[in-house]
Amino acid sequence: MPGQNIAFLLAPGAGAPSSHPRMQMFARLLGRFGSVHPFDYPYMIEGRKSPDRLPHLIEAHRAALHALRQNHAGPIILVGKSMGGRVGCHVALVEKVAAVVCLGYPLCGGGDVSKLRDQVLLELTTPAMFVQGTRDHLCPLQIFEDVRGRMSAPTNIHVVEGGDHSLLVSKTALKARGITQENVDLGVLGAIEDFVRKMA
Repeated sequence: MPGQNIAFLLAPGAGAPSSHPRMQMFARLLGRFGSVHPFDYPYMIEGRKSPDRLPHLIEAHRAALHALRQNHAGPIILVGKSMGGRVGCHVALVEKVAAVVCLGYPLCGGGDVSKLRDQVLLELTTPAMFVQGTRDHLCPLQIFEDVRGRMSAPTNIHVVEGGDHSLLVSKTALKARGITQENVDLGVLGAIEDFVRKMA
């Protein structure tokens, strides 16, 4: 796949549209080794705060994928922040894509460990990359690793030490480790790039 014209379809999380600084930062990072195509779900465009139901989100995500395919003949990777990654996994069940990358997969609905959103992961066969923070209450790593161990799809994980659900590390932790958030984000980019290269 490296050397080919890779396109990333970048989906946002439930509360932050593609114009959010964090989403724009992810777009800039991915743009270093592929073309990036962010989109927003209809409820965001219409100014509504509550996400649509899952079937409508999947439909909108597939529409964005079909639109991208009109102008791109190479491999397409679905990248999503939180909800966008979860919906991307559902899309990959019905659409052929090169891979799925989840930036903070929301495994536990509302942070409730009794409400696991794991069924789509267990049904997935498309290669998947997960970037998860150790302070993400929506995805406790011990529970996630149990789910990941039962997945049939080829998977990889990059753990952001001290990262929250947005993969942000506290200023105190960054200072203690002598690094910056940019260093953390570049580490995420490197892990995604390695994942993409190994799929070739």
